[in-house]
Amino acid sequence: MDLVIGIDIGGTKTKIGLVNEHGECYEKTFFRTKEYPNLDNYLDKIKSTVDELLDNFGKDANIIGCGIGAPNASSKNGTIESASNLAWKGSVPLVKLLKQRLDMPIRIMNDASAAALGEMLFGGAKNMTDFIVITLGTGFGAGIVANGQLIDGFDGFAGELGHVDMTIGDGRLTGLGVKGGLEAYVSATGLKRTVMYMQSKYLVDSRFRDIAYNDLHGEDITQAAEEGDEIALKAFDYTARIMAQALANFTAFTQPEAFILMGGLTNSGKWIMTPLEKYFNGFLLDVYKGKVKLLHSAMEGKTAAICGAAALIWENEKKKQV
Repeated sequence: MDLVIGIDIGGTKTKIGLVNEHGECYEKTFFRTKEYPNLDNYLDKIKSTVDELLDNFGKDANIIGCGIGAPNASSKNGTIESASNLAWKGSVPLVKLLKQRLDMPIRIMNDASAAALGEMLFGGAKNMTDFIVITLGTGFGAGIVANGQLIDGFDGFAGELGHVDMTIGDGRLTGLGVKGGLEAYVSATGLKRTVMYMQSKYLVDSRFRDIAYNDLHGEDITQAAEEGDEIALKAFDYTARIMAQALANFTAFTQPEAFILMGGLTNSGKWIMTPLEKYFNGFLLDVYKGKVKLLHSAMEGKTAAICGAAALIWENEKKKQV
């Protein structure tokens, strides 16, 4: 069976799986990225994890390549460049070093762009030529497809929409130090900061007044919204309004048929989606109103990032068959 190794490198977890041409993930596992601050030890851990997955698969597997999604990854250079949430700083030649351990074709790409390829091959964008994937996790990522082609950029860094300066009131810094940048407001981390902001602005009762910032989790905010907590509802509304304005602005770039949303913040369901849909069409130019869909990812949540990474190799294979 032909399979691709999909690797999603995150600041907290590194997820690895074996993916077939239909986007089905057979074996998957993860380990904690931060436990391997030494790059050589980290790459050795990837190699041993891949070997373990292949042993567990228990069938003949023809591994045709390895795809990697990572923050600040250059698809053109095979490097990770100064990622704010990873221990290895500077320009890290990850593809070159990993090839010393895995003798196969290896491609790397910004994780959100890899997710866009995954949606195009395996998910809800199979019949779309113009769409933007938005990843809402610790940060805000974007993968842009226009005229059926992924917009990768001159150096492989296109789509850093989370660091667009929204010139919002208090000017929060993003992970790359952009004041007033989008991801500082629209992300799981941004939502937590907004809860704290809302508590200082409104003197209403809230369960969050007895919770420290570091003890606050996205699931708590969703649960509070379901219980009618006013601070939680205001935080979601504030977040959705900023996001709606940003997506309306991005619509003017490429006029996508849809924004496809994935990541932890989307698990908040109607509490983020209902106000987002309310505000979004209000911000759109008249020529775009009613034409742009807001969709959830069609890829299975637990394996979406792995399959997106594997799509880097499967995309090349499909090109060979044309």
